[in-house]
Amino acid sequence: MIVAVASGKGGTGKTLIATNLFALLTKEAHKVNLADCDAEEPNSLLFFKPTKESVSEVKQMMPIFNSKECTYCGKCEEYCNYNAIFLLPEKRIFRLIEDLCHGCGACTYACEFGALKESDISLGVVSTYRFNAGSKIIEGRLRVGALTPVPVIKETIKASLDSEIVILDAPPGTSCPFIHTISKADYVLLVTEPTPFGLNDLKLSIQIVRQMGKPFSVIINRAGLGSDDVYKYLRKEKIKISMELQFDKEIAMIYSSGKLVIESRADIYQKFSKLSELIIHN
Repeated sequence: MIVAVASGKGGTGKTLIATNLFALLTKEAHKVNLADCDAEEPNSLLFFKPTKESVSEVKQMMPIFNSKECTYCGKCEEYCNYNAIFLLPEKRIFRLIEDLCHGCGACTYACEFGALKESDISLGVVSTYRFNAGSKIIEGRLRVGALTPVPVIKETIKASLDSEIVILDAPPGTSCPFIHTISKADYVLLVTEPTPFGLNDLKLSIQIVRQMGKPFSVIINRAGLGSDDVYKYLRKEKIKISMELQFDKEIAMIYSSGKLVIESRADIYQKFSKLSELIIHN
């Protein structure tokens, strides 16, 4: 069972849900892995003290240009589906737009003159931590300056799949990192807040999840804050609310101090217990 905890908007409490759900499931003797897929700013480890087991580097092939061998024929530019090559043959100008390059190797395949060679560059690391005998935390961390977290996210998910239950703490937003994370999920928990920004980004994420055919429900964090527009929208769309957490200063203080809310509040523990039953028996 792979569960993605996702949100169209950052700061809604996604990691709060993922970490406490993971902790509760381990307390109930489930074998569960938590994969922190927010590779640009992973923070799930802040709530635990696991033992590091392994670290693996994530690399991507990047073309290296040799101007002495180039005839400026234009085949590399023609073969690049991502428009990552800028070529001006008459000026003998070649530029690789690294932001757009996916390291697919099409340009080096197209070049018949050896002007393009592939070289490894590091995108980040995937670290595995042992939490207890049956559970692990896997963290993907993007290298500072690397241009895309997607390969790191893919390797993070791949390293987490050897368990009964896998929780994916997805990156915020609705772009490629979000899509690549939830594409592996059997069930998606969308975390939102009852604010105009929360509702707007919730609608975007629901649209994508529906297009991907993923079963999902919504968790409302900071309930009681803002308006009831989120509730009206969910009722209109007949979307299930799987859990609500009230806007509570004590919860914020517990979370901001790096502690698990379920260990301090019995009422919150019960909420997460019901959430886990919903997921397991979905």
